[in-house]
Formats: sequence, C-alpha cells, structure tokens
Amino acid sequence: MTIYEQPLREFTEQVFKAIGCSETHARLAADVLLSADLRGIDSHGVARLSGYVRLWEQHRINATPDIRVVHETPTTATVDGDRGLGLVVAPYAMEVALEKARQYGSGWVAIRNSNHFGIAAYHALRAVAEDMIGYAMTNASPLVAPTFSSERMLGTNPMCYAFPAGQHPPVVVDMATAAAANGKLEVAERAGKPIPEGWVLGAAGEPTTDPTALKQGGVLLPLGSDYAHGSHKGFGLSATVDILSGVLSGANYGPWVPPFVAFLQPAPDEPGLGIGHFVGAMRVDGFRPVEDFKRHMDQWIGRFKEARRIDAQQQVVIPGEPEDLAVAERRINGIPLAAAVWTDLQQLGERFGIEGL
Repeated sequence: MTIYEQPLREFTEQVFKAIGCSETHARLAADVLLSADLRGIDSHGVARLSGYVRLWEQHRINATPDIRVVHETPTTATVDGDRGLGLVVAPYAMEVALEKARQYGSGWVAIRNSNHFGIAAYHALRAVAEDMIGYAMTNASPLVAPTFSSERMLGTNPMCYAFPAGQHPPVVVDMATAAAANGKLEVAERAGKPIPEGWVLGAAGEPTTDPTALKQGGVLLPLGSDYAHGSHKGFGLSATVDILSGVLSGANYGPWVPPFVAFLQPAPDEPGLGIGHFVGAMRVDGFRPVEDFKRHMDQWIGRFKEARRIDAQQQVVIPGEPEDLAVAERRINGIPLAAAVWTDLQQLGERFGIEGL
C-alpha cells in the first residue's frame, strides 16, 4: 500500500488530537513521524503510531505535559518532559539548546521524564537550518546485551550528528549503537524475511536469523556483533548515550529504561524518571566563517564521492544521502506502508472515527 504524504500527515495529526494532544503538539508529533517515513526510516514513522496510543491507554504517556527547564547554566540545561511524547519533548529541548547557542555559541540539554522521540536526525537537523552543527541521542528500552553478556542491559541507543553543507545536502550521521535497530526486525518480520546473522542471539545465546527471536527472549547485539569484530566499541558508544541521556539528566538508564511496547511493564525500583535524551547545537561561526566551512564541506563530500570504488556500479554513500534520495522520491510517489501498518492505521481510524486514508 502506498499513500501520499499529506493525507497520512493529516490522519496522524487527528490521532494525536484524539488522545488529547493540543493542535500544536499533534502537528509537531505528526511531523516527526512523517519525517521518518519520508526519509525511508519506516520503522520509526507511522508504524509507531499505534504504540504511542497503547502507552497513552496505560497512562504511561501524558498528552498534555508541562514541559519545563528544571536546571540550567548559560550554555546547559536539564528539561523535564512530564511524561510527554518524546516527539514533542525533544523539539522543546532542542529549541532551548538552539537559543543558548544563538547567544553563547553552543547549547547542550539533557532531558528526563520523556518517551520515544522518533528519529534522532529530526532533532539534529533543526540546528542545521540555522547554520549550526546538531547533535541528538536517546537511550531506549533494554534489548541489547553488552559484550560478553547475554542479558538485556542497554537500548539500541541511537546518536546523530548533522553538519550543514553548501551546494550539497547536510551530512547526517544517524545510527543505532546496536548491530541493528529493533525496528528493522519488525520490518523483516512483517515482510516474512530472515535477518542477517550478527544482529540477534536467541534465548539460549545462539546465533539466529529469525526476526522474532527477540520476542522469544533473545537479545540484540552491540554494533560490531562480537568482540572479534569490535562489539566492545559498539558497547562503548551505547554506554556513552546511556550516561549522557540517562545518568546525566536524571532519567532511567541501563535495564531500568521503560519499554516502548505496551505489553512490557517498566522494571521495579526505577532510579530515574522516564526515558532520557541529550541534544546539542554548536554555531559553525564559533569556529570559522560559515561560508568557509560550507565550502570545505562541499569539497569533503565531493572528494569522498570520487573515492576509488571496489565495485564500479556502487558509489561511495555519504551519511544522510540515502535518506535525501528517499525524501525526493517519496514526496513524488508516496510513502509505502506494510500491510500490518496499514491495518493498524485502519483500526485507529475506526476507533477514533477518523477518515481520510
């Protein structure tokens, strides 16, 4: 099933309004999800919509949060999201970071008491629009085992850097610190396809290509998959995200991060509040003139695109390039939805009396 952006956007806004979000928050939350679908990150777009609704039903998401700064210095702050949608809380925090960067050159904000915030690139790219370097990360439900372990201790814990360029699109390094994001398993399961080895271990610690293994008690592996291939580096990156997002902000961390899926309950004796994020912005002109930087970014991109190829048919891919191509294509031809996602949306429409899809 393929659907065009505007009707899907309007439907998503209506669902968020139906659970009590203000028009402003509903529009913003829908924009974050649609940005994922447009960029080809199907696991984090409207496929997540029914998950937010289920968490709201369980009173684990507050549709009318009082988002506020609870601690700050001229260049740093901590924001409490009041259990709001991370899709709304993170943009609020990024605006705090941007305002500090406008005044002082950089701004860094830790966020607690939030929920799943969509794709990290959405938040980091808000800085690029103002000729700044953007940074965004979040901890997540514990699904990943650290190196030499088979216990779920960390989330997929994505991080994103976004750099403005001149003639070229921004360079956007947006990645999970696990071997694969959980959403990729969901996409594979919906499509009835196996996953590559090195993504997951089964419940007994065995390698598997079964996309349902995680649901059956398995674990995701860190980036690198095993020690011989650098999983300790993925573990280190994930730990960095968890500490900045959770320990620094006062959110939960490690095995205590609340699960996104509604059928799993938060761990007892939580040490913090909700899910944590960390965002930042740095003014390019705090280091060198913006136009000089952009000119050299264009040269950097151009030279890497010209790098000698292993396969003449396969170009070097700049971080963020596949997503830019997806946006251009999907704005014209529409957004493909898996059958299971289409069914979820239809059920949401029936429940809330929303038409238009």
